[in-house]
Amino acid sequence: MEGFGWILTIILGAIAGWIAEKIMKGDHGLLTNIILGILGALIGNWLFRLIIGSTAGGVIGQLVVAVIGACILIWGYRAIRGRS
Repeated sequence: MEGFGWILTIILGAIAGWIAEKIMKGDHGLLTNIILGILGALIGNWLFRLIIGSTAGGVIGQLVVAVIGACILIWGYRAIRGRS
């Protein structure tokens, strides 16, 4: 979430984490949703730059990228947790 202030980053992280939680049918708290959304944005931006060479711009674009990244995080966590 490059170029966003901390407040907007936390708000977008919470929204992205909540959307990812609903998509992946999870049950997380607000803090977990914020962390998932922010980390999801980092992972999503990294993947978008790796695959297509750039990332989505603007608030809506970054929200979409963060949701995709958060879904990947939830999926990865479930895959690792399921093995142990």
